[in-house]
Amino acid sequence: MKVTALRRYPVKSMLGEDVSSLTVDERGAEGDRRLALLDIETGRVATAKHPRRWRGLLSYSARRGPDGVTITLPDGRQVTADDPGIDELLSDLLGRKVHLAGERPAGAEVERPAPEDVLEHGVDAEVDYQLLEISQGAPGATFVDYAPLHLVTTGTVDAIGVETLRYRPNLVVSTPPDFAAYAETDWVGREIRIGEVRARGILPTPRCSVPTLEHGELGRAPQALRAPIAQNKVDVPGFGMLPCVGAYLEVLEPGTIRTGDPVRIG
Repeated sequence: MKVTALRRYPVKSMLGEDVSSLTVDERGAEGDRRLALLDIETGRVATAKHPRRWRGLLSYSARRGPDGVTITLPDGRQVTADDPGIDELLSDLLGRKVHLAGERPAGAEVERPAPEDVLEHGVDAEVDYQLLEISQGAPGATFVDYAPLHLVTTGTVDAIGVETLRYRPNLVVSTPPDFAAYAETDWVGREIRIGEVRARGILPTPRCSVPTLEHGELGRAPQALRAPIAQNKVDVPGFGMLPCVGAYLEVLEPGTIRTGDPVRIG
């Protein structure tokens, strides 16, 4: 097995960027999910997990350069994250007052409807949601969903039949043709050597409705959720029975991960 793609997402719930290497430590990948929008009214983190309210974020993209983060708006305009008018601009475009934050507030929460409800009733429906504290498995003040790193395999995504980027992983690992789909579920508790980095699987990755939504020019893909609902519902410790794709990792030994690096499971 080897790393076939690396991605980071400078702003939570916006599209990210492919990179050839990622420097990682116990907080995760450098430049990954270091920024997020906070809803001024509720104080919660804006995420496309609540598609009726925030799926439009997936029409924005963010990249990180030497001078900071640049956001590309849906109309193609670009603005830097440190622009003094960024909050007003994004609030006007999104129709809701937001603040682009660089540090996660203590106990930060997101609104997460059950993905089955979104599939049944549609992305514009008023459905119940639960409040979920993010970054429970990660140190520091980043805006990761749970853990520092997120990994998926080509064997899993190929079996589902959708684009890998819908699952927003940091690492995509190519697997042999006979490798079982959803094998990452069994990597929880095992050490994973990725190039010079040593990590450990700590949780199967529960899926929300985000993979089914439009991602830039990609249309909707209900199959991205229906397949794991039918094929890989897992008892996720602390969260219950949930459809899972991929694995969350903690970093035991920091370093740099590069495309092409070998991946070994301990």
